[in-house]
Amino acid sequence: MGWSKWIRQAHRWLSIVFTITVAANFATMAFGQPPAWVVYSPLAPLFLLLFSGLYMFMLPYVGKARAAQRANG
Repeated sequence: MGWSKWIRQAHRWLSIVFTITVAANFATMAFGQPPAWVVYSPLAPLFLLLFSGLYMFMLPYVGKARAAQRANG
């Protein structure tokens, strides 16, 4: 599997993990004040989603720049 496909697949799984941690956060808040580790648990997948999302966002622009550079010699 190529690097870009691996990043895309990881981004999908991270989104699932992030959604589960947010849902767990709300579920524990229903029973009172949750522990700090539950409150901050969505942050790790969120930051990883940020970096993988920025990578995927930049892919078309980098591809266009490389194609233009090859065309100009």
